[in-house]
Amino acid sequence: MSAMFRSFANINYRIWFAGALVSNVGGWMQATAQDWVVLTELTDNDATAMGVTMALQFGPPLVLVSLTGWVADRFDRRHILFATQSALLALAIAVGVLLLNDVMTLPMMFAFALGFGVVNAFDAPARQAFVSDMVSTGDTSNAVALNSASFNLARMIGPAVGGLLIVAIGSGWVFIVNAATFLAMILALSMLRTGLLAPRLKSRSRGGLAAGFRYVWGRSDLRVVFVTVFLIGAFGMNFPIFASTMALEFGAGADGYGVLSSVLAIGSLIGALLAARRDRARVRVVILAAGGFGIAAFVSSAMPTYASYAVTLTFTGFMIVTLLTTANGYVQITTEPALRGRVLALYMAVIMGSTPVGAPIAGWVADSFGPRAAIMLGGTAGFVACAIGVIWVATSGRLRRAENRRFLLTLDETRPLRVIERPDPIEFSDEAAVTTPIRSAKRNDVED
Repeated sequence: MSAMFRSFANINYRIWFAGALVSNVGGWMQATAQDWVVLTELTDNDATAMGVTMALQFGPPLVLVSLTGWVADRFDRRHILFATQSALLALAIAVGVLLLNDVMTLPMMFAFALGFGVVNAFDAPARQAFVSDMVSTGDTSNAVALNSASFNLARMIGPAVGGLLIVAIGSGWVFIVNAATFLAMILALSMLRTGLLAPRLKSRSRGGLAAGFRYVWGRSDLRVVFVTVFLIGAFGMNFPIFASTMALEFGAGADGYGVLSSVLAIGSLIGALLAARRDRARVRVVILAAGGFGIAAFVSSAMPTYASYAVTLTFTGFMIVTLLTTANGYVQITTEPALRGRVLALYMAVIMGSTPVGAPIAGWVADSFGPRAAIMLGGTAGFVACAIGVIWVATSGRLRRAENRRFLLTLDETRPLRVIERPDPIEFSDEAAVTTPIRSAKRNDVED
């Protein structure tokens, strides 16, 4: 099996991947329907209302981060996912029924967006950390990248199908169809061979957010990654606002909006697959991708036609997924296993919780100055993130003059990880025996 797909050698990962792909397709169909309902059925093309909806949906991961990270580290992640997927299924059915009976209102949609956000706040860190329970440490970065590929393959299919279904059968039925796709993930979870799952470290402590935050704050490399993800998440990843308002500016309908989302996913899929080929995740890729995203955003904001704008979205998608996939993989493979759930909860809180900060601002900018100005705001955030990363590289002591090239600078990637004291007492789940000490990384001694 090629290096790009090496995680598929694991039967549990193959089952998980199939279930996640079906569920992700449905999720993107629902996201397209929800955005379109808020923008055109519940309001009169009000981008600010869409921004508020996104803020309510993505705010809970930030508010609940101390609890969700502790839950992901303390309890069986497979059982957590059974509960969250079932809850999301029920919420999707409820929204679909209300839309089909023509009783949905904007305040009710706000309430459901908040409900989806609360459930996803528990689902996301458990889902991210569960990947490392299925594959070996050496394959974690590859598995994360393939998960991103699945997500973006679904993004290629889901929005386009969702847009067509909105026109053909109505937005309410799209929510019902998505509810059915959650069954694929529930079935996959039930089919996993639990005996092949890795013994999982978990903490007895209720340190929660404080323990995860201390760990991240003690490492300058993770601080750079988290700041970059926050800036991009807050101002650069408001694609529902960008694509829907640009579709309206070009005179396209729901199907045109769905196509734009799918075109964005073409570049995203390419970025994810190339990330899967890399042997490991590196901070420098995150920094460069932030700058590349800024360039792609400014270019797309200047496009005069629907077709030319759609073409530039492939480059935008490539840069953003390269950045996020690399950042996610880097956080997972360099974080101490017993703290991984809490650190990933912080990561998800940053990437999802940044939306309540940026989405209303992006919506207001789109309403007041036009969608192109909102896209340029996102591009500016990319340039700022890249500049912060470059400053960190220059001041971290990792730049070295090449021995054989006088004017060539290289980045030192050879520093070993240090063994440090654990912040919390640790126990093994599944009664696994501990035979060797666990190594963890602290401060800026982690490889780039």
